Amino acid sequence: MSGGVTSPREIAGHLEDLYGLEVSPDLVSAVTDAVLDEISAWQARPLEPVYPSVFFDALRVKIRDEGMVRNKAVHIALGVRADGTKEILGLWLEQNEGAKFWLRVLNELRNRGVEDILLAVVDGLKGFPDAIGAAFPETTVQSCIVHLLRHSLDFVSWKDRRLVAAELKAIYRAIDPAAAEAALAAFEAGPWGRKYAAIGPAWRRAWTEVVPFYAFPAEVRRILYTTNAIEALNAKLRSAVRSRGHFPTDEAALKLLYLVLNRTEREWRMPPREWAMAKAQFAVLFGQRFIRAMA
Repeated sequence: MSGGVTSPREIAGHLEDLYGLEVSPDLVSAVTDAVLDEISAWQARPLEPVYPSVFFDALRVKIRDEGMVRNKAVHIALGVRADGTKEILGLWLEQNEGAKFWLRVLNELRNRGVEDILLAVVDGLKGFPDAIGAAFPETTVQSCIVHLLRHSLDFVSWKDRRLVAAELKAIYRAIDPAAAEAALAAFEAGPWGRKYAAIGPAWRRAWTEVVPFYAFPAEVRRILYTTNAIEALNAKLRSAVRSRGHFPTDEAALKLLYLVLNRTEREWRMPPREWAMAKAQFAVLFGQRFIRAMA
């Protein structure tokens, strides 16, 4: 659908289409004005002192700006608490990301009470490693294996995707960094690596942030490469964004995403099945830092 969320009537229609909710445009008009105040309070709320892991991701949206429709990124931070439950730490809308932007975001988290993040899972976000090194120097930065796989398969024709995905398993299921690098070299030299020559360099560019993955036991790895941590949430947000086309303002985009987050919280908030076993491994790997998260 082209056009943005321009009227209460459109928003009412959107809520009915997506969720079967029948609300009047007049009610929507009153509610959406109040939502901006609610978003401001939510974005400034106090946070936990320690998060075992935080997934940082970005969602692309189209927003009308000075008469032109521009691509902007809504950055999302999904925190996992010591009991495995998840919460959105915040939403940040920015046209250009970089170390300065990420340092501002991370300092905002510090000012809201976050003292430590054990593991930051990211998708090749520009400037992020430098910024987190300044704000949270003890944090381990890990490339999101799910995103790396999806990015790899973007280069692959539909008929080959299942076979290429199976070949890539040898890399992320390797026992240690040396075995993983050998598996990557074997993939590059093999028929799929030669046919889709962009995949190997994509993994090598992210390698510094991939390597920490191999220090983790299987229970923690599954948390990192299964899609359930942030993918269920992203699917809801992408669906809402696709149905809208473009938005008339930054505020319109944030309002819709915030409302979708609230509406679907029950579906993405619960701990993953693997968390009980992963928790014991986090305690071994991070010691007192993880124990503080449980306090």
